[in-house]
Amino acid sequence: MRMVDVINHKRNGSALTKAELHAFVSGYTDGTIPDYQASALLMAIFFNGMTDEEQSELAMQMLNSGDQLNLSSIPGIKVDKHSTGGVGDKTSIPLAPMVAALGIPVPMISGRGLGHTGGTLDKLEAIPGFQVELTEEAFKKQVADIKVAIIGATGNVAPADKKIYALRDVTDTVDSIPLIAGSIMSKKIASGTDALVLDVKTGTGAFMKTEEEAASLAKALVSIGQNVGLECMALISDMNQPLGNMIGNALEIQESIDILRGKGPDDITDLVLTLGSQMVVLAHQAESLGEARAKLEAVIENGVALAKFKELITAQGGDARVVDDPTLLPQAAYQIELPAKTSGVVAKLTADEIGVAAMLLGGGRQAKSDEIDYAVGIALHKKIGDPVQTGESLLTIYANQPDVSAIKDLLYDNIEVARQATPPVLIHQIIK
Repeated sequence: MRMVDVINHKRNGSALTKAELHAFVSGYTDGTIPDYQASALLMAIFFNGMTDEEQSELAMQMLNSGDQLNLSSIPGIKVDKHSTGGVGDKTSIPLAPMVAALGIPVPMISGRGLGHTGGTLDKLEAIPGFQVELTEEAFKKQVADIKVAIIGATGNVAPADKKIYALRDVTDTVDSIPLIAGSIMSKKIASGTDALVLDVKTGTGAFMKTEEEAASLAKALVSIGQNVGLECMALISDMNQPLGNMIGNALEIQESIDILRGKGPDDITDLVLTLGSQMVVLAHQAESLGEARAKLEAVIENGVALAKFKELITAQGGDARVVDDPTLLPQAAYQIELPAKTSGVVAKLTADEIGVAAMLLGGGRQAKSDEIDYAVGIALHKKIGDPVQTGESLLTIYANQPDVSAIKDLLYDNIEVARQATPPVLIHQIIK
């Protein structure tokens, strides 16, 4: 099979066959197909799209290029959750122990942050001693023993995706829905779970800025999952303002603990319970979403979910005392208020730029090699729709540097106070 013929088929709008996709993925991974031909095919996919069958086959070919976890030795329906990322999105941290507290296995493989988007692994590493790297055997044993583990990718998962993504990054083909969906699902299917709940973000702090784009991606992800036999659903949630009140690694651990105590902000608590309810239903531990939500609320109220979080921390080498004493988490040297310049109602909190402000404090990475300051970040005191008076604090900046004037300017540029505003709707759509 000549690669030029494969490129020709997709350039002319034809659907690629299983054999053609196999030839592309395997050939590019082993180096027999050069970058210039792979780039041409990626651009043809970018402009002509893919059918549901093509998307699923691309994901499976990338999946089959590397290692796959086999979790069949763990009893029960294994359920995971994946988010497309956002600012203040610490959802996985309270969600995993909450669902596991109901006896549902939650083998969660998470990622790190880059740019304005925070990573679950970075947040967990703010807990002294917490280890996100486990062997496959240790990961399986922990999920079997305590029902939950949150780790980074193990082994050589989807090497084709790593290589293809690097090429997409330099050929301006990153924002192709079939390629995004194939990339995400190749790694999630490789993790060996039986069911998957997807949280696709939309808004200023999301990769998919419009609800239409987010819905297209969500449908592609669910289609791939269902086509390969994975129980799968997606919801589209809002990222026009940061999620919750805390942005920054140690700060988001504190907020996660608050959620597990039943004292978290309304928006992120609602999202955690909404995602968790879907996970419980997919695990066949409730017949309805209402029943599932009631079960999750019960393990918050009786303390079982918080105890499970302590168990998770201890199992992965962390200091579980942080749950009862957050001062054991990294602490910033300076807490600096940002006062409102006018009275009114908060009308805008541009999520991505507020995330950039937290990154510039040292709480995120501009390059993969950057080190993170776990203590720094931003605590919001006002969200969209909240009234504010002149001089009242909009937020607190947690910094390890006394001069944050440039950060303040950035924040003022991306916070708007007006006469009136309507808070955004948190859950936009559910796609099954």
